[in-house]
Amino acid sequence: MPLQVSDYSWQQTKTAVFLSLPLKGVCVRDTDVFCTENYLKVNFPPFLFEAFLYAPIDDESSKAKIGNDTIVFTLYKKEAAMWETLSVTGVDKEMMQRIREKSILQAQERAKEATEAKAAAKREDQKYALSVMMKIEEEERKKIEDMKENERIKATKELEAWKEYQRKAEEQKKIQREEKLCQKEKQIKEERKKIKYKSLTRNLASRNLAPKGRNSENIFTEKLKEDSIPAPRSVGSIKINFTPRVFPTALRESQVAEEEEWLHKQAEARRAMNTDIAELCDLKEEEKNPEWLKDKGNKLFATENYLAAINAYNLAIRLNNKMPLLYLNRAACHLKLKNLHKAIEDSSKEFCSLEGIECQASEPKLRHHIPSDLHVYIQMA
Repeated sequence: MPLQVSDYSWQQTKTAVFLSLPLKGVCVRDTDVFCTENYLKVNFPPFLFEAFLYAPIDDESSKAKIGNDTIVFTLYKKEAAMWETLSVTGVDKEMMQRIREKSILQAQERAKEATEAKAAAKREDQKYALSVMMKIEEEERKKIEDMKENERIKATKELEAWKEYQRKAEEQKKIQREEKLCQKEKQIKEERKKIKYKSLTRNLASRNLAPKGRNSENIFTEKLKEDSIPAPRSVGSIKINFTPRVFPTALRESQVAEEEEWLHKQAEARRAMNTDIAELCDLKEEEKNPEWLKDKGNKLFATENYLAAINAYNLAIRLNNKMPLLYLNRAACHLKLKNLHKAIEDSSKEFCSLEGIECQASEPKLRHHIPSDLHVYIQMA
């Protein structure tokens, strides 16, 4: 429990109270002073001084000075009057506790207000600093924009001056070209005049010399005319021999019979193409060849597109009906589609077209050319 200090001295005037409190050898750094308008407390362990003031004071303007192992307080009164005592007498413990609590609350509110005021002042300072910075930046920006504008105006003036210089240079060049053209025209006119003058002088000279040597001039001109006229051409005939069409194969590898047959087939195909076949209107030249159609049908047969293959073979047969393989391939397609009667018919046509033989062969030969699957079908029938 702290020891209460009672050996203090105080003096007063109508406006102030002077209080002297000894520290009794306690270090100044360990001293704690708490003061409100009705309460004064000094804590310097193990000692404690409390004073419940007789009248309120101005704690904001009051002062405390520590030195020479003593604390001297200068307390300014709110009302100018003489106090009877420094502390209020007849105060019980409950009243003291209320005064302490009230003083602490006042100090806390004052500290809060001071903190808020400090924060508000700090915000105001920040706003002011921000406004000053914005103003400085605005001035710098304006300065930079002015510099840019001045540079732009300067560059525009330089560009206009350069354009004016170029325009004047072009005009000067144009004037020089026109002067050169005028000089050339003058030179050409002078040359023409000289040539004309020379021709006139020659004509005059020839006219003057014409009566003297007229007969001799006529003799020379007649001789020149006779020498310049060519003799008439002799009548004759020119014989032209056309080279016969030959195959690019060498003679030792050529087969004349097969080549003639190929030419015959091509001629028949060309004659067939000249007929009015509706399917040929939309075909290319290469698609009108029976050989090409046969190869096309073979490819379609390999992809199991039998109906399209039959159409290709049909058109090829219409173009050239002397190719046995077309009937045989079409018969194979009918066989795959189970059209057995059409397969027999195409097989018979293929047999009849071989080597130009008529369809009078005996039954064994016919059955020899019919495919094996079809032959089994006939036996089952």
